[in-house]
Amino acid sequence: MTDAPRLAGTPTLEDVARAAGVSRATVSRVINGVRNVDPVIQEAVRRAVSLTGYAPNRAARSLVTRRTDAIALVVSGAGVDPEPADGAPAADAADPESGSSFTAQVFADPFFGRVVTGVVNYLRPRGMHPVLMFAETSRAREDVVSFLRQGSADGALVVSTHAEDPLPGMLTDAGLPAVLYARPARPVRISYVDLAHQDGARLAAEHLLARGCRRLATITGPLDVPAGQDRLAGFRDTMAQHGHPYIPIAEGQFTQESGEAAMERLLAEHPDLDGVFAANDLMAMGACHVLREQGRRVPEDVAVIGFDDSSAASACRPPLTTVRQPVEAMAAEMARLLIDGLSKPDGATTSVIFEPALVVRDSA
Repeated sequence: MTDAPRLAGTPTLEDVARAAGVSRATVSRVINGVRNVDPVIQEAVRRAVSLTGYAPNRAARSLVTRRTDAIALVVSGAGVDPEPADGAPAADAADPESGSSFTAQVFADPFFGRVVTGVVNYLRPRGMHPVLMFAETSRAREDVVSFLRQGSADGALVVSTHAEDPLPGMLTDAGLPAVLYARPARPVRISYVDLAHQDGARLAAEHLLARGCRRLATITGPLDVPAGQDRLAGFRDTMAQHGHPYIPIAEGQFTQESGEAAMERLLAEHPDLDGVFAANDLMAMGACHVLREQGRRVPEDVAVIGFDDSSAASACRPPLTTVRQPVEAMAAEMARLLIDGLSKPDGATTSVIFEPALVVRDSA
């Protein structure tokens, strides 16, 4: 490759070709991701791109590759459009106030920030970028489908927050490429990544038992979603295997407020409990807050374990012992599955299941 200073004008394919010592056609094939190019030549072209400061024309490239290099990152719920009052105009789904409650909940949960981090860290080195979309109403879900059908993004990465969410099925029915974070509650022909939730709950149960806890309870996640069901099943099954057939439960909604309410109910009904497994860190943080308010020491009087190993686990006082869900790695894998699938649209769907790990801190 020819060593040359960066060019003063706007660099062209011809400039890159001269710097790399190859033809313009070869440069075009490398930049457009054609796979049958010698790796040595690919590296020479990449170095020439860096040397010259060449930036591909995305519009022109899209005409060749039929790709936008944009990926829709969709946070979806199962809501419906609000009914307008008599004589009032229909609510505008694009109105920023109409979805304010949903978006506020999304941004308040550290889980979603970790998903974004994993997706961005995977896409950015590949010259691809996410387009964040919210699909909390039927109209918003239709907008997502239209956005993809119009070719505004190459596919969708979907994080669904509700078991009844119809969006995964809408995308597959439309033949649009998509990958889901977490196993769908209903049978849908869609690839997904997920965690072995029951194994994670087993780790929590065994740790509490090893500490000597015998009067245990659990704050579940929403029991209409697979993760909530699996974490409860794993905890209950492990406790039963160790001679504890009855475990009091209180259902939460994966929020700190619901964890506080659940902990208050459990203490009112079972004031002698000495160990609590909460199905996520925000609910565990809420449980610790209530225990402190009621004069219970954590972990001396009541040991508490969360789930996810989110930023809430470190912020909690005391810091939470928790089951780690490698969200960033799972989100990156979701992006990988989607991008790989774009090159073979007739490929079979698949699933990738990650393993949890127990992270021991001060709460248990």
